[in-house]
Amino acid sequence: MTRWSPRGHIVGNYGLPALTALLFLLFSVALPDTFPTRDNVSSILSNQSITALLALGATIPIAAGKFDLSIGYGLGLAHVLVMYLIVDGGTPWPLACLAVVGGGVLVGALNGVVVEFARIDSFIATLGTGSIMYAFTGWLTDGSRIVPGPDGLPAAFTGLYDARFLGLPVPAFYVLGAVVVLWVVLERLPFGRYLYVVGSNPRAAGIIGIPIRRYSVYAFAGSGLVVGIAGVLLAAQQQIGNPSVGLDYLLPAFVGALLGSTTIKPGRANALGTLVAVGVLAVGLAGIGQLGAQFWATPLFNGGTLLLAVGLAGYAARRRLRTRAATDTHPPEEPPGASAPRAADAP
Repeated sequence: MTRWSPRGHIVGNYGLPALTALLFLLFSVALPDTFPTRDNVSSILSNQSITALLALGATIPIAAGKFDLSIGYGLGLAHVLVMYLIVDGGTPWPLACLAVVGGGVLVGALNGVVVEFARIDSFIATLGTGSIMYAFTGWLTDGSRIVPGPDGLPAAFTGLYDARFLGLPVPAFYVLGAVVVLWVVLERLPFGRYLYVVGSNPRAAGIIGIPIRRYSVYAFAGSGLVVGIAGVLLAAQQQIGNPSVGLDYLLPAFVGALLGSTTIKPGRANALGTLVAVGVLAVGLAGIGQLGAQFWATPLFNGGTLLLAVGLAGYAARRRLRTRAATDTHPPEEPPGASAPRAADAP
């Protein structure tokens, strides 16, 4: 019979946030003059904002049981296209940003169509479309950087990244807003519940009448929307068009999305878990960087964490299925201290 275990429930759900706090404490003790400072916290929030957005974008298809490997290529194309429209095309920056975000939605939907209607595995399909995006990025820039003229970029555009609010960098609030929206969509709206059903049991989703293909396309379109927004923010940060920069964000984004599926809501991708996972990465990378780690420490950290994330995600999913099966067979015992219903309460 399955026993009610509050300790296991708390550790499974909130162990990763506790690890984030522990890492911050350890690095603060090791680096008391630099790490626990307002400037360092602001730097972490600012530097990891694009990674966090991209991880949230990756979370949407993962909820539907798919993987979008084109997000890194899409990020590179989006930020280069913004710079091209503003610098070379003379397009007003708000219109350029809207065009790129809308293009991200269309490209994401195209990924979904390729996966669902051409029946190509999402790994292969998005890797192929991503390579096409990378080729288009190279064609657009001719392999060189897009550099603004002597007047630079509009101050309002660069302020999308450089501005501050309540003493904190504005990009942190973009991430917070994206987390809130995605949490509401996935956890409180029928759309999110349908995505989870499609991702966990496509056959059951089809039996109960959920249009599986349509919701998969929606998931990829949502990912493309977030990637487009992240590309605009990256352009405001970099202030040049670098055709190869997007791939640097691919691995950390997937680490965040996969590791996030092991916390808060273990066994399924969720927005709050992704935010916590990116926080672990941000604190860890900032700490080892300030301790003077070599350049190879960052890819080592990301790669090792990715393997850990995939392993933990698989374990959490299997544990959730076992718990559900055991609960269906044997109702869980009441928690210690729970009293039996009184006779007066009986109907």
